[in-house]
Amino acid sequence: MFSGGVGSWMAARRVAERHGTDNLTLLFADTLMEDEDLYRFLGEAAQNVFGNRLPRLVRIAEGRDPWQVFFDERMLGNSRFDPCSRMLKRRMVDRWLNENCDPKSTVIHVGIDWTEEHRFVGLRDRRAKDGWRYESPLCEAPYILKTDMKSALRECGISLPRLYELGFAHNNCGGFCIKAGKGHFANLLRTMPARYAYHEAKELEIRAYLGREDISILADRRMVDGKVVRTPLTLRAFRERTQAGGQFDMFETGGCGCFVDT
Repeated sequence: MFSGGVGSWMAARRVAERHGTDNLTLLFADTLMEDEDLYRFLGEAAQNVFGNRLPRLVRIAEGRDPWQVFFDERMLGNSRFDPCSRMLKRRMVDRWLNENCDPKSTVIHVGIDWTEEHRFVGLRDRRAKDGWRYESPLCEAPYILKTDMKSALRECGISLPRLYELGFAHNNCGGFCIKAGKGHFANLLRTMPARYAYHEAKELEIRAYLGREDISILADRRMVDGKVVRTPLTLRAFRERTQAGGQFDMFETGGCGCFVDT
């Protein structure tokens, strides 16, 4: 599973070091909303994994981007419901595996590291029910931090993906993610305001299309009588609040979890 992140590169390196590259395939599911620099990184990272050999890098794409999925499904994704990753990532990957691989002789490696091992355990156990074997090399010793992975990448002469340099936690969907939090979107607004404006407009468009003002990607949460009350917070409202100097939790970055159901 070669997502375009530094974790998937390091995981692929470990697989290649342990097992060679004769039967190794790097599989990339493209959401068609990726940052331009991701494709540069994919090529260089894949070549690094395969050394002097021609890398076996496979790109698959459903044909729609996340916003097209939201409109077609008449549903705006958020941190609890992710039709985009279900259709553009998980379903596409499952289809490719079923068409090209034998579960009895295939091991699927993911780039989840030991700091999020719970994500891997859930994925591994769920897919085992369908007969697939999943492993996560970065959940095994020697344990390594993402900062160390980035340093190792530079030592190989490969520039970090641009989104990392801009302060994003992951290199997916061009800095956009329905599972991201306020801190993430504040960074998107600060570093790529035109891209933020596009997603702001699309969110308002789908609210009008569905005739619903009670949906949004972000939300305000407050305790009322001992219960958490969730209030929709549009990207426009969040931008206006931020530009007016309003406060938000800068550490609420959320997380990219396209292969995690919950």
